[in-house]
Amino acid sequence: MKLKPLCARLFLAGAVLGASLAAERAACAQQTKSEQVRVSKGGIMPETVKGYVIDSACTFTKHLTKPISPDCAIACAKAGSPLVIQTEAGTIYWPISGDTPATGQNDKLMSYAGKMVSVTGRVYTRGGSKAIVIEKVEAASE
Repeated sequence: MKLKPLCARLFLAGAVLGASLAAERAACAQQTKSEQVRVSKGGIMPETVKGYVIDSACTFTKHLTKPISPDCAIACAKAGSPLVIQTEAGTIYWPISGDTPATGQNDKLMSYAGKMVSVTGRVYTRGGSKAIVIEKVEAASE
């Protein structure tokens, strides 16, 4: 069967486009697989993080490097603001639940609000954010 020149060009363009889309889909699938591996590898072994337990809203909106006071952090947490762990270098770790359905983590940190702690747990990194599934919390010296 002989194709007319215009039909032959359209057929060829469709074949090239199809091959290009298939290659792009394969590249996206590979990127997703490598991201999943990186996340799961980063969360397997427990790590220990040292930092202040601070109200998440204050650390972002007031650019705090440490809590104003334990009373301030507790008041914000009781009002519903999530507590986070902020290292002296400024890295913020969001406490997350390792269970499904997930639960809030403020109860684990409330008695340490506004204080320096050492937290051990599985650390996850995604999109520039860090999170920790808390296994152990203890007071630390400043």
